[in-house]
Amino acid sequence: MTFQIVATCAFGLEALTARELQLLGYETQSENGLVRFQGDAAAVARANLWLRTAERVFIELASFPAITFEDLYQGVSAIDWADILPRDANFPVVGKSVKSTLHSVPACQSIVKRAIVDSLQKAYHQMTFAETGSTYKVEVSIVKDVATLRLDTSGSGLHRRGYRLLNAVAPLRETLAAALVLLSRWDAHRPFRDPLCGSGTIAIEAAMYGLRIAPGLLRTFDAEDWTIVGERPFDEARDEAKAARRHVELDVVASDIDDEVLELARRHVNYADLEDVIRIERADARKIQPREQYGCIISNPPYGERLMTIDETERLYKELGRNFRTLDTWSVFILTSHPQFERLYGLRADKRRKLYNGRIETQLFQYLGPLPPHPVKSDSTASP
Repeated sequence: MTFQIVATCAFGLEALTARELQLLGYETQSENGLVRFQGDAAAVARANLWLRTAERVFIELASFPAITFEDLYQGVSAIDWADILPRDANFPVVGKSVKSTLHSVPACQSIVKRAIVDSLQKAYHQMTFAETGSTYKVEVSIVKDVATLRLDTSGSGLHRRGYRLLNAVAPLRETLAAALVLLSRWDAHRPFRDPLCGSGTIAIEAAMYGLRIAPGLLRTFDAEDWTIVGERPFDEARDEAKAARRHVELDVVASDIDDEVLELARRHVNYADLEDVIRIERADARKIQPREQYGCIISNPPYGERLMTIDETERLYKELGRNFRTLDTWSVFILTSHPQFERLYGLRADKRRKLYNGRIETQLFQYLGPLPPHPVKSDSTASP
């Protein structure tokens, strides 16, 4: 069976998500916040397992104009739900409405639920459904009076890799951390540092990318329990992912000045089974001077909102700039929402890229150092 599949992502990451899918062998079409492609059950499994920058993977069932509740009901009823949902399926309905006549999300969810139940009643010749079986979460999205029905194959968001069981203050989502690594073009033959590592997410994502570890290996997905997808494609995708892991030496260091933060990072590194790969060090980011050359620094320092005052943050940026500018062979990537970062850092970035850290609009300031003169030839793909 061929599905219409949608991988959603944060705004600004569409090109990265599309490239990941292309490296997996799929043709893509990008829109704001999502990337479309076609594939079978194996494609659903591989996308869930391998995508580093996507938030969720959906199967799209239908899209149709919906100005009235009757339009919505009839559009949902046109789907053959008995071919998708078994008798005992648990099918919660979630929704959103943007710039549409049908603006009440709870009312739309209720209409969708009723239409699905009515369809199943006719197919299964029964009036009630216990919903005690596998979860098939249905999403109804109404944008500019066009309703789209999708099934969420992922379950929990793909940023939930399975290694971060404890939360730090102002954590960086794993999908965004992976995006920073991909945007840096860092790879395993170069040193890597996050000198303000927090809970260790950026360093972990870098190490997983450098070793070609599929980000979904430590978790499960809702579609594994579905009749239309099932366990076998996921089992095969996991076998493929395990075979694709690279066994190379990495120089990845996560450091911070806060002992409690370092302990949290250490625990997350252990959960990710990377304790033999990532070094955790206590160090002051304002003073670090790596002996290695041609490395890459990626960091998400405080923005002056939750972890530090504005004055403390601005002083930190100035001191980071004075130190990092002396690392003439290193590339530096700093994510922050501060509008005057370049002035404080003391140097205009070679490139800037707007990204969203949750709902916070940020800029990735990119200071591009020289590449190694004789780099080791490396497989630059992020997939098998």
